[in-house]
Amino acid sequence: MGTVGAGTDGVAGERRQLINVAYRLLGSVTEAEDAVQDAYARWYGLSRSRREEILSPGAWLTTVTSRICLDLLGSARARRERYVGAWLPEPLPDRTEWDHAGGAGPAGPADPADQIVLDESVTMAFLVVLESMTPAERVAFVLHDVFRYPFAEIADVLGRTPAASKQLAASARRRVSAARAPETATTPPTATATATATATATATSRADVVRQVKEAWETQDIAALVGLLDPAAVMTADGGGMVGAALRPVEGGARIAQYMAAIAGKTPGLALLERSVNGVPGLVAQRAGVVMTVASFDVSDGRVTRIWVVRNPEKLRPWTPPR
Repeated sequence: MGTVGAGTDGVAGERRQLINVAYRLLGSVTEAEDAVQDAYARWYGLSRSRREEILSPGAWLTTVTSRICLDLLGSARARRERYVGAWLPEPLPDRTEWDHAGGAGPAGPADPADQIVLDESVTMAFLVVLESMTPAERVAFVLHDVFRYPFAEIADVLGRTPAASKQLAASARRRVSAARAPETATTPPTATATATATATATATSRADVVRQVKEAWETQDIAALVGLLDPAAVMTADGGGMVGAALRPVEGGARIAQYMAAIAGKTPGLALLERSVNGVPGLVAQRAGVVMTVASFDVSDGRVTRIWVVRNPEKLRPWTPPR
């Protein structure tokens, strides 16, 4: 794996790629950073002669990072059983939006979140589908379908045969298809132009819907909110037990609209901003310049079908300006 030549000169340059792989595998910026740091620590823990024997340091680092993530995914299930309420992936900001707005933006330039490429494989809808996979399925799918690593190398990460790794990726792909997740790198090359045009139109439509949700929420127009929400819409909130949040998903457009209106009435001084969340239009709620909530939306046929609300302050670190 990786594209680094022999020697150690390119090792530091692999960090961005490793962070991108680890975030998609773990859904956590903090855990991704820790996994990459661990991989580098293991690299520098090797003797100089051993490092010089490794023809592709990038391949070695990617394999080690992926194995660390695989172990973390295995233990994450037990940790999340003890998590208060629903667990959602950490949302990612688009720093350029904050810079252009001229306000205090997310954390400084060294933040690992700034190194993550925002594309279809990091949307909240897609990451939530990845959460439904077994650890092995997730690793096989992300490494092959998103990053295009061959199954012979993925097999080395998983400790399985290439054929078994291919089956794991196929099983994961069926989960994605069943959930109607956003298209990823599996899109056929011949469909690229059409997919790009469709994605652009979808993004515009999504932005319009999100803007209307913002306006209806600000005016506490329940009727307008109900009209913007699919009757079968579901809202999932993640407060981690640290701040107030619905412990169970809120189901149904009418119930969600009433819930949103109630929050608006209880939180004076809250400002809503239209911001990109994991590369797609979303909303950010601020109070006194501090980000309190990040909301991501899935939109179909002009209506919101899913809302993911992250309120756990530990997951909003990339959105917090430096002190």
